[in-house]
This record gives sequence, structure tokens and C-alpha cells, in this order.
Amino acid sequence: MGDARQTRYVFVTGGVLSGIGKGVVSASIAKLFQLRGYKVDMIKIDPYLNVDPGTLNPIEHGEVFVCEDVWVFEPAPGYRFTIAEIDQDFGTYERFLDVNMHPSNNITSGQVYLTVILRERSGEYLGKTIQVIPHVTDEIKRRIRMVAERSKPDVLVVEVGGTVGDIEAMPFLEAIRQFRLESPPGATALVHVTLVPYLKTVGQQKTKPTQHSVRELQSMGLQPDVIIGRSETYLTEDVKRKISLFCNVPEEAVISDPDLDVVYELPLVFERQGLGRYLVRLLRLEREDPVPHAVEEWENLVWRYKHPADKVVIAMPGKYTMIQDSYISICEALKHAAAHLGLGVEIRYIDSSKFEEDPGLMDEELGRADGILLTPGFGSRGVEGMIQAARYAIEHDKVFLGICFGAQLLFIAFCRYVMGLRGAHSTEIDPSTPYPVVDLLPEQRGVTAKGGTMRLGAHEVHIAEGTRLYEAYSAKVVRERFRHRYHIIKDYALMGEKHGLKVSATDADGRIVNAIELSSARWIVGVQFHPEFKSRALRPSPVYVAFVRAAYEAKRARTHIPPLIPASERVSSSSR
Repeated sequence: MGDARQTRYVFVTGGVLSGIGKGVVSASIAKLFQLRGYKVDMIKIDPYLNVDPGTLNPIEHGEVFVCEDVWVFEPAPGYRFTIAEIDQDFGTYERFLDVNMHPSNNITSGQVYLTVILRERSGEYLGKTIQVIPHVTDEIKRRIRMVAERSKPDVLVVEVGGTVGDIEAMPFLEAIRQFRLESPPGATALVHVTLVPYLKTVGQQKTKPTQHSVRELQSMGLQPDVIIGRSETYLTEDVKRKISLFCNVPEEAVISDPDLDVVYELPLVFERQGLGRYLVRLLRLEREDPVPHAVEEWENLVWRYKHPADKVVIAMPGKYTMIQDSYISICEALKHAAAHLGLGVEIRYIDSSKFEEDPGLMDEELGRADGILLTPGFGSRGVEGMIQAARYAIEHDKVFLGICFGAQLLFIAFCRYVMGLRGAHSTEIDPSTPYPVVDLLPEQRGVTAKGGTMRLGAHEVHIAEGTRLYEAYSAKVVRERFRHRYHIIKDYALMGEKHGLKVSATDADGRIVNAIELSSARWIVGVQFHPEFKSRALRPSPVYVAFVRAAYEAKRARTHIPPLIPASERVSSSSR
């Protein structure tokens, strides 16, 4: 059966086009092993030249995910970079697996080339001509093995970003070819995810894009072991036979990946098609069958998503609403919380700049919502609209949650319209504001670099008893993840206490304000941290659960609907 202690590797590549859900496929494959009791870890390879995604615009790249840990990346002697910001797919991995991902698991071309070039400059390769092969490919393989050495998983799933044929991805695919060649039989598997489009004009699923994609992969010396066909519906039997014949894989290794209403159902869809057992046999592992109670728990989760007793409507004013991936962790955290309560959630994305053009839209957009979530962000565009949304929540006593930048803008609205500090602002937006209620800390003022220079990773949050935040966590100290450079200034926050503001959380020294809330409001809370980054499908964020519950209670009070039956009382194996 092979060496039981040896890490197995599953490489996941994509073809035809990007955005077909390769990250969810990779997480679902890892989940199949986890359901069998195996320890899993995951790597995401990003071929872009940025060292990390921390400075990328969310509209271009999607959300920047933040890890629990901060990694000091040392590409060569004398060079140190702090990394905690990684690709958004790691959020998917953590939500599926409930495992904290390490920043070193995100391998970018920027990190690889920077390492090779700086080592050349420092003299490590004296006398050698530095080339993509072997120097770049060796560094890629070294980084993959470094993750395996650190976490020692039974199975390490490695997702390669982009699509086969991209120039940027070629060194990584070559490194994987070498890695597979150097590994013993049964140590690696290659899964290729492709698009199988349905043409309405002929009423058929078409396999030609998949054939071309696989041939491109084969031309680089890589033969897939499994082909996963992304399509609107399940692949027909004749389509699976055709893919099997033309792409040189067994028919049982051609797997359907259909459109699903609930993304967490995909591991179950794969399991029903036998993918878990096929991969276990391919990798010469011993436990072919999943643990029954683990599967049942996951099935119950999917059932709750599919059978909500009611729903809440959450308005999300923000700066990056044109691409929903900008807020994917927030959206998933809302869904986790709602499913935990037996609810569904309808999220309404609102470009906050609309409120600047027409303030009258707030009644229409915010008044009908059960709760308002003010989103994170950077920069000045749409900020006044977000501040007005916070003002609306204060003046209309709407259930409200502000996240990071959203919490800062809540505080600015409170300072302006409750405390009377006209012109109060953040120095990020208005450096000459007469009331810098949001500002840099003194030790940050000399920092000019951008990448990795914010308050990043997990930090202790000390919560005041008797607050909404304490009700949510039932704990005095928790650890949450941060990603910000500007801070709510404590002196102004203390001034707000006579007007009903409460500092509900600080750091251990009490110097940094980590959360605020309005004591006289129904439920208005702003947190400087990002609780969505720690929300899991089976273990939702306490802040989000409290927010969704408060929003639903507000809906009940407004519409006179009966109390909700807890989800735990409505779902069981026999009721599915």
C-alpha cells in the first residue's frame, strides 16, 4: 500500500478559462480526504509577479485573505518581508476544512523569482548561468516540499492558478512534471479542471475545449489522472466516454462538476461519483471509505442551507460592489451565520457612491433591509456615501455591523452627527481634517512602504463585559485577524462615551481601540478586525451570528412573525 507516513500530493490544474471554480474543486478534493480521517493541507500557486496580493485592487483580483499567522519571508540573507495577506482561495480552503492556512502556502512568481535573483546577487550561484530550468523550477519544488515538511500532512493539495497555456504558469507546470518524475509511484496525482460548455443551438455538451486543454497539458509532459468537467449540468454518459477516449483517462476518472445552489455540496457530489475512492486507490492509501458521522455532519450542513425557515435581507454598501469576490469572506460568513440559525440570507450589494449622487436612495436601499453591513476598503472613492449609510443606521436605529474601514466610517459618522464634530474624518482621506478621529498611530508615521506594513494577522481582542460584543463571544479575550493601517483614536472615542458610544474592545494594553458600539441602539457595532476570516461552514463567526440574529429579530418586530425554530431542532438524518 506504500509508505503510510509519506505525504501524497494532488496537483490541480485548470484549462479553457479562469473563474470556473478551481479553488472550490481543490477544497472539495481536500475535503474528501479529510472525511476519511486524513490530515490535509493546501498550497495555492499564483503566477503573478506580485510578492503577495496585499497591494492588488479587489476589483481586479478579488478579496485579499488574511492568515492567522504572519510569515517572515527571507528570500536571501539580509532581505526580510512580512507576509500575512494571501490569495482569496485560501478563504475557501479554510471554510471547507476548518484548518488555518499558513502564509507560506501561497507561492507566487514574485516570491520565486525574487528568491532566485537575490540569491544570485548575494553570490550563491557563482559561476552558474541562472535559468528557469533548473533554478526557478528547483525553487518551486523546494517551496512545495517546505510546506510538506512544516505541516506533515497525509495529503497536500496543490492548486495551480490560471490556465494551462498561460506563459506565467509554464515554469510551475514544468516543476510539477519534474516533481512527479522524481516521486515514487503512488505519491502524486494530477487533476485537471476544464469547462464543458452546453450549446443550446445544438442541444449538446461540447468536449472540444477540454480535448484541446488536455493536449496542451500533455505537450508539457503532464498526463492528467482525473478530469473534472465544469458544466451547467452533470456530464452525460456519452460525453464522459468521449472525454475518456480522447484525453486518455479511465471513464470512472471523468467527473461532473455541475452548477450548485450550495457550494458546500460539491464534496458530496464528488463522493457520490466515486472520486474519493478513486483518488485513495491512486495514491495507495488505506482508508477508502469516509467516516460516517463526518459525512452526516456535512450532509446536515447542506440540508440547512437548502431548507431555511425564513430569510434576512442584508444591505452591503461599499466601494467594490462591481465584483462580488471582493467581499467573498463576508458573504460566506453571513451565509454560515444564517444557516446556523436556520435562515437564508439575501445580500444586496450597493455602490455607496450612489448615495453621494442621490441621498434619497437610502430610504429605498437601506430602509427595506433587515440589517446593514458597512464593508472594508481603502481610499476616498465612495467614502461619503458610506458615512451617510452609517448616519442612516444611527438615526433610524437599524441593525448595523461595520467591518474595519466600515467601523472607522461608523465612528466618523458618530463624531460628525452625534458629537457635533463637523469635518471629522480619517487622515487617510482628509489629511487636513480639524478632527482626526481616525489616524495613524505615532509609530506608523514614518512608514512609506505599502506591502506587508499594516497591522496584520491574529491579535488578542480584549472585550468589555456587558457589551453586545461580549454577548456574541461570551469571552473576555479572543483572537481575531486584522488588516489595517489607520485606527480609531481612543481620545475621541472616550469623548463619545457621554453621547452613548462604548469602546467594547481594545488590545491587551488598552491603547488600541478594537471595537465600538452604541449602547442606546438596538444593535450597532463596529469592529476593527475581520471576523469573517475565521468563519467556517460548521463553525460560524460569533459576531456574524449575533448580527444576523439581531437583524432577524428586527424583522420579526417589524412584521410580527413568530419566533424561529432553531435549525438544530429542524434537521436530522431521518428528516432529509
